[in-house]
Amino acid sequence: MSDTPFNRAAKATPPSVAAKIRGLSDRAIAWIFVLPTIFLLLAVNIFPLIWTINLSFTNFRANRPNREVEYIGLRNYERILTDSDIWLTMQATAHFLFWTIFFQVLIGFALAWLINRKFKGNDLWTTLIVLPMMLSPAVVGNFWTFLYQPQIGLFNYGISFLTGIDPSSFQMIGDVTLAPWSIVIVDTWMWTPFVMLICLAGLRSIPDYIYEAAEIDRASKWRQFWTITIPMVLPFLMLAVLFRGIENFKMFDLVVQLTGGGPGSITELTSINLKREAFEKWRTGYASAYAIILFVTVFGLASIYVKALNRVKER
Repeated sequence: MSDTPFNRAAKATPPSVAAKIRGLSDRAIAWIFVLPTIFLLLAVNIFPLIWTINLSFTNFRANRPNREVEYIGLRNYERILTDSDIWLTMQATAHFLFWTIFFQVLIGFALAWLINRKFKGNDLWTTLIVLPMMLSPAVVGNFWTFLYQPQIGLFNYGISFLTGIDPSSFQMIGDVTLAPWSIVIVDTWMWTPFVMLICLAGLRSIPDYIYEAAEIDRASKWRQFWTITIPMVLPFLMLAVLFRGIENFKMFDLVVQLTGGGPGSITELTSINLKREAFEKWRTGYASAYAIILFVTVFGLASIYVKALNRVKER
């Protein structure tokens, strides 16, 4: 037997310990390997959550750690739920969520359907389309900030070419009406390829013999689309909506780079507002309650949505 480190470790193991190890079941050995990961996850995820819940019932401020902390019950939650500014940020977030998901699903499915037809240059176009999602949000934010400049930005000149209006007559990120749509456009440009890939996987999972059987029954292309394609791709579409909904609910970096939440607070999403409460106003207890409300909202909506998704899969 070669003198390897494993053999030396086996020889150095006391006989009583070696006997106990040899007597362990496969289930016990599996738990030995899994427990360190479980403890790590508890330390990284569960403890901060419990600590945040505890802080949400206090008036704690992180910039005044020596100040006496008082437990104020549900007062932070009451203030948040009756604050009109909070509801305005919720409204801005809902607007951003709805329109980004709507356009991404619509355009993403259309692109997936076209690419699935396997035309010449298919692979090249697929690679070009997925490039935006490979970029950092900070890079995309800076890139589109230059595109939106009214004097030198290509976006304004493109709109001017199509409509004939003066390119310097409007500002996408400086106008109260246009700013919410400016972040919708950028997020749609960046993440539509992600939805396209999920839809493409759904389209390519449909067996060809189903379409062949439909053609034998003389079903039109339109009928095949609504009775075969849409029902079989629907779970993939719903999965894409779930992923993008969760991600866009906590959107932060892209919007900060583009508008900083402005002009005013018209594009201030809940994540940006939460950061300002926690690290600019230093209302740590208040921000903790705010974070718990957002967590419960996302978790509750996602749970309901996943149940609906499972029902669609079982059809």
